[in-house]
Amino acid sequence: MKTIDLAYRTLYAELVQRSLDASFETDFSTAGNFVRVPVKGRDYWYFEETRPQKSRRYVGPAEDPEIAKRVATFKEIKNDLRSRRKLVSTLVRDAGLTAPDPFTGNVVEALEKAGLFRLRAVLIGTVAFQTYAGHLGVRLPGAALQTGDTDFAKFHSVSTEVDDSLPPVINVLKAVDSTFREIPHRSDAGRTTQYENASRYRIEFLTPNRGSDDHADHASLMPSLGGASAQPLRFLDFLIRDPVRTVLLHRSGVPVLVPSPERFAVHKLIVAARRERSAAAKREKDLAQASLLVEALDTTRRQDDLAFAFAEAWERGDAWREALRKGLSLLHPDRHDMVDLILGRALNGIGAQLEGFPMRLA
Repeated sequence: MKTIDLAYRTLYAELVQRSLDASFETDFSTAGNFVRVPVKGRDYWYFEETRPQKSRRYVGPAEDPEIAKRVATFKEIKNDLRSRRKLVSTLVRDAGLTAPDPFTGNVVEALEKAGLFRLRAVLIGTVAFQTYAGHLGVRLPGAALQTGDTDFAKFHSVSTEVDDSLPPVINVLKAVDSTFREIPHRSDAGRTTQYENASRYRIEFLTPNRGSDDHADHASLMPSLGGASAQPLRFLDFLIRDPVRTVLLHRSGVPVLVPSPERFAVHKLIVAARRERSAAAKREKDLAQASLLVEALDTTRRQDDLAFAFAEAWERGDAWREALRKGLSLLHPDRHDMVDLILGRALNGIGAQLEGFPMRLA
């Protein structure tokens, strides 16, 4: 796997920083102020305005260093839209990084401007995978980057604790494409977790399953999601814990939260193992993305990150171990040995002793 030049990696890091700075300028008028508010034993930043009427909007947890830094330097933020567009163009054209298709970019950008990531939702799936080339500084093959939908996930606890909400999601999506419609949930007809347009492009909101599997087929109310509910899924809490900030290479850069690449890779092995046989194409895509990220993490000397993520998943219990074993066994023969070697070496590097792990070390 080839890395991109240091100069381009530096440009990408600069774009991430400046895109997030610019999103703060868009979201928060310099006429207002940031205030620190305690909620259930934790402190959170809110943005308060007094004109035309007093209002308060959620910003993020006080312990998040990136949020705290931007609060401190808020008045110094400048909007450099044209300059950032040039950075995006250079990264796509010269560095060979992948941009999302324009429609996907427009959808994610609209939801970002509406406050989706400020309210701590996480972009997941293939659209998130598209950001890892720049984040890790490697080139990823295009076949693993294509998609026809966009998925977002959020912890239910976050949605209930945050005293703020998106505008109605359907209105945000209709501003991008007027044919978007709500799809009634299969078990809870009065709730919506998915939206679809006339071209069958689908947006879905997900949340970790907080209880028994009896809740798996019921939509969870999400107070901060602008009228949208979320579909509970097993194993999702592992994926979206401790997300990373990166940028989608669309227009002037869209700042997003995505799962850490090591959690994404391990989660994809689990997802592939749980796919029905009828979803063979999706399973192959899951396995391809997992193996590519394993290789990328090795190339960029992040083996410890991978090892700690894998060990955490392995120690979560029998169901997790079974899924990981099966996921590893499903890898294509020409990728299996590579993943086996990298993973085994990484686990050895952190001194992991995983009970029952069928490790084959070269």
